[in-house]
Amino acid sequence: MSATRSEPSVVVIGGGLAGITAALRLADRGRQVTLLEARPRLGGLTASFQRDGLAVDNGQHVFMRCCTSYRALLSRLGVTQLTELQSRLDIAVVRPADGRRGRIRRDPLPVLAGLPLHLGRTLTSYSLLSPNDRIAASRAALALRSLDPEDPATDDRSFGDWLAEHGQDGDAVAALWDLVGVATLNAHADQASLALAATVFQLGLLTDPGAADLGWSRVPLQELHGDAATRALATAGVDVRLKARAESLSVEPEGWRVTGPAGTFTATQVVVAVEPAAAERLLPADSLDLAPGWAARLGEAPIVNVHAVFDRAVLDDPFLACVGSPLQWLFDRTEPAGLTDGQYVAASLSAADDVANLPVAELRERLVPEFHRVLPRSRDARLTDFFVTREPHATFRQAPGSGRSRPGPQTRYPGLALAGAHTATGWPATMESAVRSGDAAAQQLLRNSTVHGHHGVAA
Repeated sequence: MSATRSEPSVVVIGGGLAGITAALRLADRGRQVTLLEARPRLGGLTASFQRDGLAVDNGQHVFMRCCTSYRALLSRLGVTQLTELQSRLDIAVVRPADGRRGRIRRDPLPVLAGLPLHLGRTLTSYSLLSPNDRIAASRAALALRSLDPEDPATDDRSFGDWLAEHGQDGDAVAALWDLVGVATLNAHADQASLALAATVFQLGLLTDPGAADLGWSRVPLQELHGDAATRALATAGVDVRLKARAESLSVEPEGWRVTGPAGTFTATQVVVAVEPAAAERLLPADSLDLAPGWAARLGEAPIVNVHAVFDRAVLDDPFLACVGSPLQWLFDRTEPAGLTDGQYVAASLSAADDVANLPVAELRERLVPEFHRVLPRSRDARLTDFFVTREPHATFRQAPGSGRSRPGPQTRYPGLALAGAHTATGWPATMESAVRSGDAAAQQLLRNSTVHGHHGVAA
């Protein structure tokens, strides 16, 4: 849809999922949109690269059926068919210390009178927990339903403290709660906000029976997100500028001015959809109600991904969760990577502060034996390649009290909005949070352009 002269023009700064979403929503409503991305590609942290003929994702990303905004973006990009979504939650779990295996799965049963009957079999028969721990875990799950994630007091508490109060010992936390929580919160229970943990478990496991069914990409993430977004944005009439870093943002009498090495861009409205530190540098000092230094207070948490290529199949499931192993989650990426001989297994290490800066040689020495413990068939296989990708700024640190430093989409300027997985979406820093933030920023500008005018300071 083309814009008329009376409609605001918009610059979106940042071409990750949040910026892509905001740009599409605004263009679909007739706005003239220019999207600036510092990298030579779109997609943000969900990227891929080529290595010796393999298409390699920089990190492993899954989504749940309850990620409705993210799934809507996939539909808007026309790539839903390039993903796989379980018909019913089923996670294979292994504890290499004793070789015990279990499964977390749901049954075709409803949530009835607040009781998650669909998880009854898992909670009562999960083999990685003792019978007493299963009973205690069931009680904790029921108690978790009553928490209010929007209450600041809930955000101030750690998930680990709450679990301990509800009878969850270290074994139960490792075998059940951290199994899900570390992957979604990028933090162990004792370092994670109770509010964010409650959101994950309430929405994913304790409400709609199918909410936690897992989905993943069957193609490289760059194809799923960045390449598809390039096509969709072009069709929507968005002017996409790559290698266009925004270095300053100022409000002028005639509108907003964004400057950088690629030039100067002007618009009546702006969406800032970059990581927290960059956002705080760009924003006018009086933009937010938050005290200066909010980005530093949010902090950063790393994720490390270890990539191992074997000369034969060593993993039967599309993914495998590990208890008591630094490997945490393993993914079979053979087909998406284009490997035709052998098997490519990627391991995701969230909350990876202790290994984020280790040399590849040391990681190999530590982790190859872990592959052998978790995947016994790998002991007889030849490791043909081993490499590491790191995301030192993967998420903000989703610690107790972090909610106070998450800005919302609205600023003191009606023509300026914020987006990003770190903003106050109510979700952890996930793909769903990023897309929701882009939607919220777009709606903020659409609403404000008709109420306040385009770019002035709100009264």
